[in-house]
Formats: sequence, C-alpha cells, structure tokens
Amino acid sequence: MKKKVLITGASGFVGYHLIVEALEAGLDVFAAVRPSSDVSHLKNLDVTFTNLQYDSVDALKANITTNNYDYIIHASGTTKAKNKKEYNLINAEYSRNLAQAASETKIEKFVFVSSLAALGPSLNVGTNIEDDTTPNPVTSYGESKLLAEQYLRSIKNLPLLTFRPTAVYGPREKDIFILFKSINMGLEPYIGKFEQQFSFIYVKDLAAVLIASLQSDLVNKTYNVSDGVKYDRYALADYSKKVLNKKTFKFHLPVAAVGAIASLMEKMYASSSKTPALNKEKMAELTAINWACNINHLETDFAFLPKYNLESGLAETLLWYKNNKWLS
Repeated sequence: MKKKVLITGASGFVGYHLIVEALEAGLDVFAAVRPSSDVSHLKNLDVTFTNLQYDSVDALKANITTNNYDYIIHASGTTKAKNKKEYNLINAEYSRNLAQAASETKIEKFVFVSSLAALGPSLNVGTNIEDDTTPNPVTSYGESKLLAEQYLRSIKNLPLLTFRPTAVYGPREKDIFILFKSINMGLEPYIGKFEQQFSFIYVKDLAAVLIASLQSDLVNKTYNVSDGVKYDRYALADYSKKVLNKKTFKFHLPVAAVGAIASLMEKMYASSSKTPALNKEKMAELTAINWACNINHLETDFAFLPKYNLESGLAETLLWYKNNKWLS
C-alpha cells in the first residue's frame, strides 16, 4: 500500500513542485485546493483533489480520518494580505486548526512550511540567521508565520517538523519573476546603494528535502532552508543577464523615493481586494541588510546537499519561462 500524503496549497508554486516530488517518491497524493483554484496545470498529475474547511477543526479531522492520510505537508498560506488580521487568520489560525485536527488522528508526520521571514533579517552583513536566532520579523507576513510556529509547537501529540525556506525561485514563481521581466527588457533597478546579502533556494531542492523529511524519525525541530551560499545584491541579476544574454541599464533609486511610491501604491489599492507588488511590507524585506542563513543542522540531520546553486537554478528556471512564453 502506498503511503498517503495531503499537500495543502497544492495549486500554488511550491505546491506544484511538492506534488511532482511526492509522486516521484511513490506517494499517494491528495491535493488540497480551493474550489476557485486554477488546477489546469495539475490535470495531468495523478492526484486526488480535496477541499479543506480551515475554520472547523471537526471538519478538518473528518477529512483526515476519512482519507486516512499518513502525512501532511502544510504549504498553504498567503504572502499578500490587506492587513495583519488577514495574515494571522490564514497563516496562523488556519494552520493551528489543521494541526490540532491532525494531532487527534494517527498522522505520522506534520510538516509545516514556514518562512525565513518568521525570524526576520540579520541586522548586519557579517552574521548568519541561525535556526535558533531570536525572531525579529519585519513584516506582518513574517509575524503571522512566527505566530503559526508558536501555535503549532504548543499542540501536544503533533509529530511536527518546521522548515523556514528563504527566497524560493523556480518555474512558475511569480514574484521574483517581476525582476526577470525587467532584466529581459534591459532594466536593472535597485533600492539604495548599501551592501546587502541574500540567500535563495531552488524550488526543486526545497521540495526534495520536504518530501524526504516525511521518512525521518525526527520531530519537534525547525530548520532554515537555503542552498547554503551567500549572495550579494547583484548576483541574481548577474546570473540572469548571463542566461538571457542581456545587457541592462543598472540604476539605484533613492530609498525614500521608492518608499513614497510604495505608500502611494497602498493608497491606490486601498479599496481593492488585491495587494500591490510594491508596498511598505515589501519595502521592509527588500531593504533589509542580510537574509543569509545557516543550514548546518539541515545538512546534518537530512544529509541535505542542494543539487542547484543560484546560477544553475536560474539557468533551468529562465529556460522554462522562455519555453512556456512567460518571457519572449
């Protein structure tokens, strides 16, 4: 009998790659999607779709019991919400409800996909973000992920593993893709001229370690996830230009000017259900000094050895964007 895994957020960027990795690992995959979700890109995958009622622990428990899942990977959440209350509801309270329901069943592993944003950036370039760094999130999104982690750690009998990926990129990603589009048009913008360090993780490497963790005997541990390399602020664009064979006009915008634009965008979207790509929350992330993290514990506990660094991951990603007409 195949082991059954429930993957939430299945129609999303990370969710898609989790499904592919789980199927390759021989798992029976149940994909949790909203009734309104576009699942056209999943139609050729051997999955069973299910809908979760996140506001009801009883309904969630019934779904888990009826389908008899062995594992749950909770990758559902929102990175764009109108306010802190909405972030906390979707990212923290719904996660707590699902975890509480799981703890009352025979689930073997509950994997929670958090974010490095839950810890927040390091305040200087020379210091790594450790797994046990004192949290100091700089966005409501990060605060909601941290709250979710705190909720889940307090639930008894939950076989929990938590992973905090840094910036995730790869085929189907839509946020970093905005920069790729800009570079493809010959424009390379930056905010300010200060030194920064970043970290990245290719989505296939992230999916691989999350699926592998289901077989682990480890519980109640939390891991930062990156490819283990520190990158300066120009690395993403430099590798992208190399792959796309593009020359760009590089320019640095004043922090205050971009901040004013972010504030204006928030006002323009105030009555909209959508959230602008640039807002004050995003500014806090983009202007942080250091997002580099230590993955020693991840490497030790899971023999984690990323197959991709930023250069090789971008080569595959940008080829996918071009082949699928996201980039001309």
